[in-house]
Amino acid sequence: MKIRVLGSGAGGGFPQWNCNCNNCRRLRTGDMSAKARSQSSIAVSTDNNNWLLINASPDIRAQLEAFPAIQPKHGLRDTGIKAVLLMDSQIDHTTGLLMLREGKPLDIYCSEMVKQDLTSGFPVFNMLSHYCTVNHHAIPIDGSSFTIPAIADLRFYTRALKSKAPPYSPHRHDPHDGDNVGVIIEQISTGKKVFYSPGLGEIEPHVMNAMQTVDCLLVDGTFWTNDEMVDMGISQKRARDIGHLPQSGEGGMIEVLNGVAKARKILIHINNTNPILDDDSEQRKLLNAAGIEVAYDGLEIDL
Repeated sequence: MKIRVLGSGAGGGFPQWNCNCNNCRRLRTGDMSAKARSQSSIAVSTDNNNWLLINASPDIRAQLEAFPAIQPKHGLRDTGIKAVLLMDSQIDHTTGLLMLREGKPLDIYCSEMVKQDLTSGFPVFNMLSHYCTVNHHAIPIDGSSFTIPAIADLRFYTRALKSKAPPYSPHRHDPHDGDNVGVIIEQISTGKKVFYSPGLGEIEPHVMNAMQTVDCLLVDGTFWTNDEMVDMGISQKRARDIGHLPQSGEGGMIEVLNGVAKARKILIHINNTNPILDDDSEQRKLLNAAGIEVAYDGLEIDL
């Protein structure tokens, strides 16, 4: 199984277009050892030819242009993307679908709750019906498995995670199972597994079980502290308020990952304010000592 990190940043990317925080300012002026990052999305394949796109960020066009394996090779109009799997209905994970409107009908796999959001509060599916159209495939949210016909040798297990629907969702203040999911991707022929969850606000028992049974983790690395944006004067919302488990502190992601024995551990969906973006920061050194990696655009993982 090959996994390509198309984008590793949180919403807005890094640097964010209107942000002058310490990280964004220093990256722009060259006063920081760090890589720019686009908004989070990954692609998965077993043959390096047919790819599953997981989430479609607003930066999708540039991400695809930077990835030769997924670019057209055969027909006049062609793509290596054979299907799309959505973890949620957030803007930074779905807006890129509009950039894929010129092709054939999109086979999109997502929960019923995500479908509802994308046909109501943020009607991307409705808009696409005037262009390429959408073939929706409902996914389970109880951990049951399914396969995707166009993606050979992979089995998927999706399960609901505790989270909030986006602000534009009709049920924003009435959470439902399926607003956000995590996925275990298994290569059938080898048994190798990866757990992908860019939005993870709570370590439920089934989440810890998933972490303990896979070979690689690509999990929420949005914030270093719970009060990160509050302390910077950027927002009054804390990390846990918006569905993200911070890395540091009691019960934080570092503590959680320290309890996982065998998996390769990689943080993804990094917010522009997070000090781990600085390769030379003390926070990055703590992650290195714990054996925890930080994803970057273009990272390729072979399992």
